[in-house]
Formats: sequence, C-alpha cells, structure tokens
Amino acid sequence: MNIILGLLIIAVGSMGQSSSYVPINKIKEWSWENFWLTQGVFAWLIFPFLGAIIANSLPELIEIYTSNPAASWQTIGYGMLWGIGGLTFGLSMRYLGIALGQSVALGTCAAFGTLIPALLTGTDLLSPKGLILLLAVAVTLAGIALVGYAGSLRSKNMPEEERKKAIKDFVLKKGLLIALLSGIMSACFSLGLSAGIPVKEASIAAGARQLFAQNPVTLLVTLGGFITNLIYCLYMNRKNKTGGEIKRSSTNVLVNNFLFCALAGLLWYSQFFGLGMGQSFFEPNGVMMAFSWSILMSLNVVFSNVWGIILKEWKGAGKKAITFLALGMAILILSLVIPNLF
Repeated sequence: MNIILGLLIIAVGSMGQSSSYVPINKIKEWSWENFWLTQGVFAWLIFPFLGAIIANSLPELIEIYTSNPAASWQTIGYGMLWGIGGLTFGLSMRYLGIALGQSVALGTCAAFGTLIPALLTGTDLLSPKGLILLLAVAVTLAGIALVGYAGSLRSKNMPEEERKKAIKDFVLKKGLLIALLSGIMSACFSLGLSAGIPVKEASIAAGARQLFAQNPVTLLVTLGGFITNLIYCLYMNRKNKTGGEIKRSSTNVLVNNFLFCALAGLLWYSQFFGLGMGQSFFEPNGVMMAFSWSILMSLNVVFSNVWGIILKEWKGAGKKAITFLALGMAILILSLVIPNLF
C-alpha cells in the first residue's frame, strides 16, 4: 500500500510538470530568454525555497548547509551541470526532431540518472537487486523508444510544408551528440540528489519529517541550475538586445506574464516536490528507491503525450502511430511495477 501511495504522489507531481508548458503558451510579447528566466526564478528559486522552508526553518537550513559544505557545494555543482542539460534539450529536438531528440535525451537521462547513483552507492548490478534494476531501466528505455517511433510516424503524416519546417535543421551526427549530452547533463539532477544525502540526513536530524526531508537538497540542485540559466539568458539578452524588454512592458502584459510564469514554475517544481514525498514511502535501500528517477522520467513522457492528445497534437497521426504510442505508454506504465514483480 505504501508503494502505491508513493507512486501516486510521484504521478501527481509528474502530471504537474507535464502541464507546466501550457501556461507558458499564454505568455505575451516577451522573448524566450526573458520569460524563461522569469519562470525560472519561480521554478528554481522561489518554490524550492518555500519547499525547503516546509522541511526546516531558515536558521535550521543555514546551519544544515554550513555544517555540510562539501555536500552542499557538490550538490550545487551537479545542479549547474543539470542546467546545461536543460539548455541543450531544445537543441537536440531542433537537430533531430521532437520524436528522436526527446527519445534519445530522456532515455539517456533515465538510464544515467538511475544507474550511476546506484553504482555510486555500491549497488552490484549483477546482484539480484541490480539485475531487477537493469531490467526495469531496459523496459523504460523500450517504452521511450516506442513513443519516439510513434512520434516519427506522426511526423511522416504531417503536411509537406510542416514536415520541411520541422526537419529543416536536421543533422543526425550533431543532433545525436547534443541529445546524448543533454541526457547525461539532465541526469545530473539525480546525481545532485544523491550527493545531497548528507544534507537530507541533517535535515531529518534537525526535525524535518521524512516526507519533506529532500526539499532542502532539491533547493541546492535547482539553485545550481538557476545559475547556469541566468548566465545564458543574460548572454542572450546582450546578444539580442532584449535586456529592457520587461521594463518596457505594459501593466497588463506584466501581470499576465508574471502570473503565468509563476504558475508554470509551480507546476514544474511539483515533480521534484512529489518525487521527494513519494520516495519517503519506499524502502531506503530498495529497488523502488533506486528506480524512482526512471519512474519520474517515465511518467513525464506519459503525461506529456496525454497533453499532446488533449491538445490534438496527434490528430491525423494515423492508426499505426497511435498504436505504437499506446504500446509505448503501456510499457512505461508497466515499468513502474517491475521492481515489485520479483
């Protein structure tokens, strides 16, 4: 029962993350670098800070971080690397298309983000626990690959003009390298959570409930990601001369954009708030805990495509594409329970 509850909580957070791009579409008149950084202030600073405050008071957080400087700085460092993954994710889809780019990047992220922390904590991948973890990851990758194949079939059924627009920058070798880089760097969020275990333990020792004890660690990872994105967005501001764009906006545009940026940030952060809560229901050294990162990635793919169906992005994709999409999503859902079948 605890495992089911943990999965449901992670699923709710994943549903929030998959919905975060809906309010972004409501943002008006701002260039990418301005709305991206604004929603990032909410997603990577404000809401993670509020989540950390739920776990421990501000004086306790300061004490936790300063008494574990090595773990804190290492966690921030992984967050900065994760920020590179987020920035290159869009490029991977530009050069490979959404289907192939997303599949390679998310598949790499799921595999590296699950297996590397397991190895770092001493898991023998040839032991019974390790083999179950490998099987579950392999099934996850198969599901993501099928969803990606469905996306490629959908692309073939696009009108000629839209298809040329979608693949005009297609470069296979360059795209694969960028997608692999994006996946590996994105997996650094999971490595950051693993590096922050001493911070999590200190949070519990300071009185945090197990349910919220990962929130102070999440704040450090997202802080690192914010630093990377801040540097890049300021660079784009200078390059595109968009630095004063927000200041020049009308009151209506400011209110509209800040509200939707805040909503997008809250929905995005909910995935990691939910991940930390959900993990508290898993056995600390069990397979489900080790597999929880892949669970989140699988659910992100599933719910993202559910939104695609709701928004009619799959309309006219063809029966074959829909069949492979349904099969891929079913396999991803199956992957969630594989660790409990043995």
